[in-house]
Amino acid sequence: MENKTEWNTAYEWKVVTIMALGFGLVGIDRFMIMPLFPVIMKDLGLDYQDLGYITGALSLGWGAAAIFMGNLSDRIGHRKVLIPAILIFSLLAGLSGLAVGVASLCLIRLVMGLSEGAFTPASIIATIDASKPTRHGRNVGLQQCLNPLLGLAVAPIVVTQLLKVVPWHWIFALVSIPGLIVAFLVYKVVRDTKATAAEAHTAVHDVARHKWSDVFRYRNIPLNICGMFCWLTVLVVLSAFFPSYLVDYKHLSLQSMGFVMSAIGFGSTAGTIVIPAISDWIGRKPTMLLSVLGAIVFIWALKNCGPVPFNIFAFLFLTLFCIFGMIALTVGPISAESVPATLMSTASGLVIGLGEFFGGGVAPAIAGYVAKHFGIQYSMYVAIAALVIGLVVVCFLEETRRKPRQLQLDAVQR
Repeated sequence: MENKTEWNTAYEWKVVTIMALGFGLVGIDRFMIMPLFPVIMKDLGLDYQDLGYITGALSLGWGAAAIFMGNLSDRIGHRKVLIPAILIFSLLAGLSGLAVGVASLCLIRLVMGLSEGAFTPASIIATIDASKPTRHGRNVGLQQCLNPLLGLAVAPIVVTQLLKVVPWHWIFALVSIPGLIVAFLVYKVVRDTKATAAEAHTAVHDVARHKWSDVFRYRNIPLNICGMFCWLTVLVVLSAFFPSYLVDYKHLSLQSMGFVMSAIGFGSTAGTIVIPAISDWIGRKPTMLLSVLGAIVFIWALKNCGPVPFNIFAFLFLTLFCIFGMIALTVGPISAESVPATLMSTASGLVIGLGEFFGGGVAPAIAGYVAKHFGIQYSMYVAIAALVIGLVVVCFLEETRRKPRQLQLDAVQR
């Protein structure tokens, strides 16, 4: 399988491209609501605590689905999970514009989260299955890069400009059609991989059937779950509360806020592409250590910089460069490479799902409470504390990258 004449590079690129498009739509559906929050809050009479509930509802749905659907994907195949998930979250995204209050908005976002959570682990493992083992990091990074690019970089600029000409309700209706196209492409191109072939993608030489709970026997999985608590806490705090922080505390205009918030997307995209690719060369653990240390430095600088849009943009870019690179490595190569072939989607789903419950579900409520009772500027301390905990977690990770020489020896033994 490592021989260049035998590896199906054309299929590899097709799957990476289609999964990237699908995950890009997930990013739009999930994050386009963030820069609209200041307007929606005024229109529907919401407060910062409601903002936390709305953000957390999607994350809780995402987490629950990722936990169960990751294991289902291992059992029935990726296609039977991916196609329905894309169709459902694309159609539900448009319904967000019909919300009339916090209850209806939370319900819609919860159901959306269920479908997006089902898509995520299956799409990551479909990408890994199609990838040459020495390109795991690079390809997972490419597969995930459109999520922040479209959801966090392009969406803030586009939606804040669209607000000049259309009400916020109609903006949600624009995102459904592309999802139908991607679902058709998955149907035509993506195929399921047998365990005997998928075994080449893990550091565990095991193709036997396992119960889902066996993933906890591998040390990196509980560590990755704790890591996801931390990375998603930072991501959700910055993406959900930072627009209001910039408008209400830094007193930036709505358009300037949209420009600054795009740094989250551009930084996340760059980090998702660069950091996992670097890990293919120097290893997963060294890359994670450098990234978490960088994130701590940059978010502290972000908290202390003045109300200058360019400076805020730069530090926000660098912070999310590190955060999203670590997310891609945590849910992708490090989780999948740590377990048997028949548990790859299960491991990724559990890491995503349990991480979402706290980092995406509980953390926004905590940050919302802090913002409401102490001031929105103090929500930044929630993110900083999460990174300090994350540094401790990374120190205990086991290396999973398999070097080309190891892969050649494994191929000879097989």
